[in-house]
Amino acid sequence: MIPFGEWLPDQPPLQNPGATVATNVIPDAKGYAPFGSLSEMSGAATAYLRGIHSTKTNISTVQNFAGDKTKLYKQNATTNALDDVKRTSGAYNLSDEEQWQFVDFGGKVIAAGSLSHPLQEYSVGSSANFSDISTAPNARYIAVVKNFVVTGNVAYSGGTHPDRVRWSQLNNPTSYTIGTAQADVQDIPNAGHVKGIVGGEFGTVFCEKAIVRMQYVGSPLVFSFETIEQKGTPFSGGIAALGPSQIFYISDDGFFMFNGQQSIPIGAGKVDEFFLADLEFNNAGRITSAIDPLRQLVMWSYPSTNNTSPNKIIIYNYALGKWSVAELAHDMIGVSLTLGKSLESLDSISTSIDALTASLDSRAYKGGSFQLTASKDNKLHNFSGAALAAALETAEFEPQEGRYSMITSVSPYVTTGGSSSALVVKSAVGTRSRQVDAPTFTSDVTIDANNNCRLRTNGRYHRVRVSITGNWQNALGITADTAVSGRR
Repeated sequence: MIPFGEWLPDQPPLQNPGATVATNVIPDAKGYAPFGSLSEMSGAATAYLRGIHSTKTNISTVQNFAGDKTKLYKQNATTNALDDVKRTSGAYNLSDEEQWQFVDFGGKVIAAGSLSHPLQEYSVGSSANFSDISTAPNARYIAVVKNFVVTGNVAYSGGTHPDRVRWSQLNNPTSYTIGTAQADVQDIPNAGHVKGIVGGEFGTVFCEKAIVRMQYVGSPLVFSFETIEQKGTPFSGGIAALGPSQIFYISDDGFFMFNGQQSIPIGAGKVDEFFLADLEFNNAGRITSAIDPLRQLVMWSYPSTNNTSPNKIIIYNYALGKWSVAELAHDMIGVSLTLGKSLESLDSISTSIDALTASLDSRAYKGGSFQLTASKDNKLHNFSGAALAAALETAEFEPQEGRYSMITSVSPYVTTGGSSSALVVKSAVGTRSRQVDAPTFTSDVTIDANNNCRLRTNGRYHRVRVSITGNWQNALGITADTAVSGRR
């Protein structure tokens, strides 16, 4: 069997040790698994969403928040509507490259995202609207480090400081008076603009040209700052963290994992060239990232060439070190908590049980469960819908070196996730005689009762593409019937 190996688009097709195409699939221990389509879970915001956050009240009631260019929203647990909970003093005005970020601290949700307004606070369980934190800076980035709320790339008192971090008073997320209760500021020189902060026992500040650790040392310095690495990121939305010692990010030259001490390349020789060639740099401010809470996956959403909004998600299984890509229109990705649904409240999603895209026993209807989330059409969605149409392509192979060969049949090894009648598997063979030629593919042929796709093609180099629609579970690889047909 020729397996569907690791997706390696940066390597040439001939004798590629992995797969040359792995679209709308998830890397699995052996082969690939399906990637679900989007399933609507909220009403619409005014504009496309730029941030998602979930928290719980002290009685474990889930509250989901989101934001767009001018408003902040809280999802209505009864109707699923995105209720406007922006500040009463007026709308916000995020620039095209700004996104909302949220943290929880002391029973409050604190939101940052723009140099146009100060931090916003919302008391979980009691507030009706967000409100300005009067002593706080305007800030693009926010995190909790030790017992402080830390902001980065800030503006206040008439000045803009893109290379500065500023933090709150100790154990007080709503007071930022410099010099009081350890609240202070710190410029980070020679590192470019601050592009993101990851919190925890220590802070990791990502700048354009460096990664800096901020370590709590107490008064009078409060925090020490140490440049760990002269490598940074231009993509603020491309930072996704499991913790301060496992941070995935995109640098100028590809994908990396920062382990707290150094950056380890994870895309070199695999997907870096593909991604950097595919990304629409003019709209790179639309990049977002998330770690799937149910599977060991980190994902980056991005607009590909000539697209103004995200249309692809590149996927990395950090347990296996393998990649894939999904193609679907959306606005951003994140993580949220399920609100929980009774049978009666399912009417807010669909008036027909048969029309629900997720099974009734899905965690999508169980309250308090983490779920990978996306926005599309200004609405929140999860990925519980039917599997997207998948495509997998083997490496290019030469059955006998220097000889032409004929392929007469392909057997794809794809397992069903339920009834085989809901599964359609087709194969096509791409053939070329010279490496300088583009391959010519046969028409797609559906598998017959013997698991064979009967086709006929002649050439020197071959690759097999398998297309899968319906209810499937695993795609492992193919076998091909070949015969030497001569020498030219």
